[in-house]
Amino acid sequence: MITVVSVVGARPQFVKASAVSREIALRRRWREVLVHTGQHFDDAMSAVFLRDFDLRPAYELGVGGSTQAQMTAQILERLEPVLERERPAAMIVYGDTTTTLAGALTAVKLNIPVVHVEAGLRSFNRTMPEEINRVVTDHMSSVLCCPTDNAVRNLEREGFAVTAGASPCVANVGDVMLDVMLRSRAAAASSDVLERLALQPGQYGVLTIHRAETVTRIDLLATVLSEAARLARVIPLVFVVHPRTRTAIASAVDGPVGAAMRRLRVVEPLPYLDFVSLQSNAAVIVTDSGGVQKEALFLGVPCVTVRNETEWPETVDAGMNVLAGSPPLDLVAAVEGVRDRRLASTQPFGCGDAASRIVSLMETWLAQ
Repeated sequence: MITVVSVVGARPQFVKASAVSREIALRRRWREVLVHTGQHFDDAMSAVFLRDFDLRPAYELGVGGSTQAQMTAQILERLEPVLERERPAAMIVYGDTTTTLAGALTAVKLNIPVVHVEAGLRSFNRTMPEEINRVVTDHMSSVLCCPTDNAVRNLEREGFAVTAGASPCVANVGDVMLDVMLRSRAAAASSDVLERLALQPGQYGVLTIHRAETVTRIDLLATVLSEAARLARVIPLVFVVHPRTRTAIASAVDGPVGAAMRRLRVVEPLPYLDFVSLQSNAAVIVTDSGGVQKEALFLGVPCVTVRNETEWPETVDAGMNVLAGSPPLDLVAAVEGVRDRRLASTQPFGCGDAASRIVSLMETWLAQ
């Protein structure tokens, strides 16, 4: 029996892990031990996703609600005895969060190989905590599962060998979020979220803002929300508010932030299928989230990203995503420029078999 520990802690990681965990369960020689760090501890960001995807953590580390430095230290301290007890053949980490970095660091210090799902992404903006997490995790990993050819090229430029049999192992396996989307779209179509929110398909936009570099700067957050409020005069805007963003807004409710919020339709974070339905029926999506940029592409919905760069340039190359800048100079113009675009292909992200390819790659690497 091959034991692998999978470490998750944030909402997007639950989505990605659901596909890989499902594939591992189909392999009789494999045993997965799921560890939830607690980075996202709010029920709407954590428990509801664990239930929806039938993810059952064997360990919960409870590190949420603290700073990045504190969470990193706490994960190192609390994860190490788990790994010593389970003695896995490998650890799987996902994406670019504090959980990703701390999980990988704990493993390599115990000489446990790291499998990084979503390896090779680069925004080339080292002021983003996520960029540091990606780069450092990649350089600690033994198996680097890239979602696109562009991610493979990024690693090649950093000195990784991408030839067969090379170590570390680098491969384009496709995007595991596409696996989940293809499996979930039919179920999402039966969601009643539009009825609950009294929305008409194609008659509203969706807004999500949660990046630390945006919400920790009240002046920048105020500018983003003021631009969003101006856009809401053109099309109703449903603002799905991340807990981190809600905390920032609460501290600045007087002045421009409060005035902007009164023009937006504010809702709490939604379960996965409801959020997919909300996105798929929107006329446009405005976000600073990497995952939402991709989901918009998969669903064929035009997207405006409130950032200066993206780790997913494939969405821009496909014509379905435009970068509006941070702060955005004219969000209305950016939305008008992309609103009528239609998706040609999701081909850069594979064909929906990423989870199977990830587990097969791990099997091959461990056998060697």
